[in-house]
Amino acid sequence: MVAILSQRASGDVEGNDLRKAGLKVTTPRVKILDILETAVDRHMSAEDIHRRLVDLREDIGLATVYRVLTQFEAAGLVTRHYFEDGMAVFELNAGPHHDHILCIDCGNVEEFVDPQIEERQRAVADKLGFEINDHALVIYGHCRRANCPNRKPSTT
Repeated sequence: MVAILSQRASGDVEGNDLRKAGLKVTTPRVKILDILETAVDRHMSAEDIHRRLVDLREDIGLATVYRVLTQFEAAGLVTRHYFEDGMAVFELNAGPHHDHILCIDCGNVEEFVDPQIEERQRAVADKLGFEINDHALVIYGHCRRANCPNRKPSTT
């Protein structure tokens, strides 16, 4: 059975979490965490976050966003992914492990968990003499939803 993850994991990242991660609580860090926590799209690029900061009239530069995201990644607060075009996107490292399926037409990313896939990966690792430390699965495909709002017009 595949479980599609549609809700954000509970538990907000707060100043205490920054301190526990060994990071000082600063305005840019708090603002960037807030954007990641409240975003409709869980997978955001540094540029997406910076645009949101500009919309909020926050004076935080793009270089600072990149630096903070790198610090968050090193501290285990976010996970960096490289999807379709090789651009890095970030998501809060909250909740259980999950995999991704990405529409190569519209860029939509869905999260899912499938116990059979997880078990098969463990079996392959065991057979090859590996102990899994971490893994990522990204499936690329074409969304078949007729009402996809991001679908590119057909050229036929």
